[in-house]
Amino acid sequence: MLLKDIAYEKIKDKILEEFYEPGRFLSERTLIAELGMSKTPIKNALVRLESEGFVTVSSKQGIFVNDLSIEKINDIYNLRIALETFNCQEIYRKITSEQVKELEENLEETKKVAQRKDVKAFATLDHEFHLAISEFAGNSEITRILLNYQDHLRRITLRHLKKDPDRVRKFYLEHVDICEALKGNREDSTDLMRKHLIDSKLIYFQ
Repeated sequence: MLLKDIAYEKIKDKILEEFYEPGRFLSERTLIAELGMSKTPIKNALVRLESEGFVTVSSKQGIFVNDLSIEKINDIYNLRIALETFNCQEIYRKITSEQVKELEENLEETKKVAQRKDVKAFATLDHEFHLAISEFAGNSEITRILLNYQDHLRRITLRHLKKDPDRVRKFYLEHVDICEALKGNREDSTDLMRKHLIDSKLIYFQ
């Protein structure tokens, strides 16, 4: 992996976990010291992060860590509700035993991290579960959209769970219900996915 890619991943992780809090100003000097890298890979990483909306780079003020607006979070959830309920509608009749096994393996890992309230690991497994269903449904454009929003979704999920780590159990059990409905070729898998995402959105804004 190139140094600029390593710098990108490290800075992005600190933003996602809000070690670099929204609204904070950073300096190149700070990043050079914390990452132990030279200016060039960090500059290249910041160009990419700015294009993805994580930071705003100003020659006068420095590097501003952007927050996700309430409107953007609401829009992302509504987009997910539309796309992911469609995915369930597409797949519930034809999901294969191999695909069900992949979801169940994800849920086994999710159960373990939920028990120890590891919100970082849970956020990763949560998005892998939703992405797997999208890949099974076979609409590459929907999967591409979800992948494009993946880091923003992880940021939202981490913030969600840090507010109340006990939510991991609720989200895990809802995933179990969705998996069971898909496994049974049940049409209500669509309703369960819709309710899961709507409830997540409502809880987030409480």
